[in-house]
Amino acid sequence: MTETLQRATARTWVGLAVLVLPMLLIAIDGVVLIFALADIAEDLQPTGVQQLWILDIYSLMLAGLLITMSSLGDRFGRRKILLVGAVVFAAASVFGAVSTEPWMLIASRALLGVAGAMIMPGTLSLIRNMFLDRGQRRTAMAVWSASGALGAAAGPIVGGWIIEIFTWHAIFLMNIPVMVLLLVLAPILVPESKNPNPGRIDVPSILLSLSGMIAFVYGVKTFAEGKEPVAALVTFFAGLTLLAVFVVRQLRMPVPMINVRLFRVRAFTGAVVTDLLSVFALVGAMFAMTQFLQLVAGLSVIQSALWMLPQAAMSACAGFIAAVLVKRFPTSIIVAIGGLITAGGFAMLLTLDPDTPPWFIAISLCLVGLGAGVAMTLTNDLIMSSVRPEESGQAAAISETAYELGTAFGTAILGSVLLGFYRAGLDDTAPSGLPGGILDSAKETLAAALLHARELTADLGAALYTAATGSFTSALSWTGGIAALILLAVTIFAAVMLRGVSAQEDLADVEH
Repeated sequence: MTETLQRATARTWVGLAVLVLPMLLIAIDGVVLIFALADIAEDLQPTGVQQLWILDIYSLMLAGLLITMSSLGDRFGRRKILLVGAVVFAAASVFGAVSTEPWMLIASRALLGVAGAMIMPGTLSLIRNMFLDRGQRRTAMAVWSASGALGAAAGPIVGGWIIEIFTWHAIFLMNIPVMVLLLVLAPILVPESKNPNPGRIDVPSILLSLSGMIAFVYGVKTFAEGKEPVAALVTFFAGLTLLAVFVVRQLRMPVPMINVRLFRVRAFTGAVVTDLLSVFALVGAMFAMTQFLQLVAGLSVIQSALWMLPQAAMSACAGFIAAVLVKRFPTSIIVAIGGLITAGGFAMLLTLDPDTPPWFIAISLCLVGLGAGVAMTLTNDLIMSSVRPEESGQAAAISETAYELGTAFGTAILGSVLLGFYRAGLDDTAPSGLPGGILDSAKETLAAALLHARELTADLGAALYTAATGSFTSALSWTGGIAALILLAVTIFAAVMLRGVSAQEDLADVEH
């Protein structure tokens, strides 16, 4: 198969811009609700459990349905499923905007997760089919990756501005124009694609993948939060068991829903695991860095977001840098160098103290953005190049699932590590004589500790403030060091697993 002769036209590149729109919006939506939660809590007065479901149900539904929705796209048409997802996303956004009860908001977030699962793998698989030339596809992947980085960075700025000018309801309404634009332009500019031999719809496989992923991710999140550890472990192992049964079933099916035999390809496995572990380290440590800017450095949400914009710009440029470098150097070397740069950015956190200026964090984030952007652009390209165009939905589902698992694990596990170091530090440095219960409350979050510090007498409040910010900074240093070690391990793993991969040759052509 000589895909390199089939070059993309100007129309194809405009179609790529259309596919980038929903990804940009989904990246913004992924973080914007966090900044609206205080206003939502005041308006709707949800319980603590309801607040958790408002935040978590989106990612649970998204992770659980990625495989199913990509399979439906392979069968019925990826563009068709993408457009149905856009309609559901717009309808769920309206429902979220008019919510007057917590259950309504939870339901709308669940529907947004369903719609996101329709949209996300569809964009990747459509790009695989639109850009058959390997070099052009790598550039398209760089554009796709850049949209996610810019969306994540723009989320706090957009969210802060919308909430300040309007109300929290407006963060849902901003979704609608983008989805309408997608519905109008995609049928014109994005060609339909599907698998000509998709196999039958296997309901047991759908139920196993959905229930297994939801239970698995929910168990990780619940256990990391330290709530109901027994129930969390039961849920975790139940999810793991269901996923194991799902894999066994796929191996026995003549036409599986997901071709798990792809993991026999060394480069494919290396790319997927590299992505998962990279996202794990990135999400867990970067969430803590934003807290440092806001709570220790004392910056507003918008000020913190502005200091993170250089990282977003660096991430956006990194993909294009990778696309140029890979023409001259082996993929494994470039991915490994990207991992080393990212690890170096996190290693800078080992020198943190409470008086560290914001520009230091910005430099660290720029290194993280550069290294991760270079590495993950190439690993995403490798994953999508591992299958022929008609099977691209399967590769997209695996890629997006790895991203979602990395996000869930990073937030839960590294977030727990950060909290553990913070609590241990506060135990050692908290001033004596605190009124009953305040120390226990201060150990829950840094925000709670700073709130108590403002309510205490001047001397005691200042002592608690110093202890809390110092403990959090020390905890962030340790977490950054752990993230750096993880990325060093990822670097070695990627260098070994991706060795010998050609910059110009699709894995699908080599392995099939």
